[in-house]
Formats: sequence, structure tokens, C-alpha cells
Amino acid sequence: MAQQIELTATVAPSQLGQRLDQALAELFPDYSRSRIKDWILEERVFLEGELCAKPRHKVMGGEDILIKAEIEDEQRYEPQDIPLNIVYEDDDILVINKPRGFVVHPGAGTPDGTVLNALLFHYPDIAEVPRAGIVHRLDKETTGLMVVAKTVPAQTRLVRQLQKRKFTREYEAIAIGKMTGGGTVEKPIGRHSTKRTLMAVNELGKPAITHYRVAEHYREHTRIVLRLETGRTHQIRVHMAYLTHPLVGDPQYGGRPRPPRNADDELVQALRGFDRQALHARMLRLEHPTTKELMEWHAPVPDDMVALAEILRQDMLKYGEDEY
Repeated sequence: MAQQIELTATVAPSQLGQRLDQALAELFPDYSRSRIKDWILEERVFLEGELCAKPRHKVMGGEDILIKAEIEDEQRYEPQDIPLNIVYEDDDILVINKPRGFVVHPGAGTPDGTVLNALLFHYPDIAEVPRAGIVHRLDKETTGLMVVAKTVPAQTRLVRQLQKRKFTREYEAIAIGKMTGGGTVEKPIGRHSTKRTLMAVNELGKPAITHYRVAEHYREHTRIVLRLETGRTHQIRVHMAYLTHPLVGDPQYGGRPRPPRNADDELVQALRGFDRQALHARMLRLEHPTTKELMEWHAPVPDDMVALAEILRQDMLKYGEDEY
């Protein structure tokens, strides 16, 4: 189903000579320029009562605008009573702490049981917001913070922030191998050439930038903190694998168990039993889409990663620095 709305405005004299899509994007800032362009091409925009389906049409200033808009809702998906761990909520946004094993959006192989299905149950009105307000995603087995928009204007503004790289998203991870220091990976990411469900560093892909620093050394592993400047699919996992330091528990990108030499059975079993990528979105900072207040949230590192780090730490203390 879709929500039918009518939007009206008058082109300002200062907009003389602007393209229609550019002028409407300024007049209706709650909606993205791409959405407005779609409405123009779908013959939903009227100037002075006359249909105008040309995004490049130059406005003169003073025209009355009517948009008979249609916003797709998410009622094609089933609301499901799945609990959400709400970290923050107001009339415009909510921030959730996603557990492992929780898919964000329905897709191939996962038709329901997702964050989106849960949002539709707990917030029925969010069906009127595209993607049920989901602004960015986390992989199924990645834990941590996500922001969701409860209204179309909030979603539009948050997406713009994300596109302008104004979100701060900080992650913690445990990587395989001895990393000597921090740095930045600036390598484009695209579909893997043969494994179509995976991503890879690909010069024909989209720009991707990951900053990282070392938080703690172990004998043959490293705990790291990362910040995303872009948000490509599997970005951290791909970039760390590119550095030959894949994440523990991520066999898709090379993170198979690699116990250090002489490791005791507890550590060997801990590494073999860690069955998800050791990755957690621990901090999120953004500008509130309505109040413009800079807001920041933190989510504690989950128990499985805390326990693994402690076992690695004890192994380091037992065998000392001489093997590092």
C-alpha cells in the first residue's frame, strides 16, 4: 500500500532559472532530491495547474506548485512481536542495540523475523516511512547501535547526514594477527568477482574509507577500534581482510581459528567456538534531525567478545611479550 499526500508551495523569485527538481528540493527539504525527481517523472508535479514531467524545466519564480505525492509504506511485510533493545527514543528517532543473529531487513532467505518486522509491530505508524525508518544496517551477526527514523522528514535528514559523512560510527573488533599500529584503509568495495554474496576490494567499486587504531595486543590477535567514514556492505570485514587481518569468527573473509603456538585448550576452544565475526558497533554520534542537537550513544561490548578478549589477555600474560 501507499500513502497519498498533497504538497503545495510557491517558487521563490530568487529561484529564477533553477531546474525544477533543484527548486522543489529546496522548497520541500523533508524529501530527498531523488524522490522529488521520481515524482516529476511519474507525472505528479503541477505548475500553475499544468502537469510538468521534466526535471530540467527552468522555473521563473512565483509559480504555484502542487505535488500529488505517493509514499510507499511497508505494509507488505508482516508486523511481528519481536523484542527490541531500545537505547533511546523520542518522537522522531529511536536507537536500538541489535543483538547477534538478528537480520535488519527482509531479503532472500530471510522473509521475516527481522528488525523491520519488529518495528512494524511496535510502531505501526512507521509503515508510512520507507524501509520502516531504517537508515543504515548492521550485518546479521554484528551487534550494536542503529538509528531508526520514525517519520519521513527525520529519515530524509538522517540519510543526508549519512551521505555527507556526518555520522560518527565507532566499532570494536578482534582481528587475527599482530597489528603494529593504526591507520586508514581507503579502498573501493564492490561485489566479489566469483562469490556473488560477498564483497571485495574492487577498483570499480564504490569509495570506502575505514579508520582504525590498536586498542590491545595479544600474542597472535589484536583488539582494534574502527570508525567508518563510508558505509559499504561488509566494509570493515572486507577492509580488514584486505590488510590480511580478518576478524575472528568470520570464515567468509578468512577469519578461521588461528590459535597461537602452545595455546592451552581453553583458548583453542574459545577461538574455534566463536561462531560470528567479532564486531560490535559501540558508539553512534549524530545531529538530531529535528532539534539539531549533537547526540551520542554507547553500547557495551557483548559478553562473547568480552570473554574472548579476556582469554586472549590471559594467554598473553602467561606467555609474555617474547613471542610478540
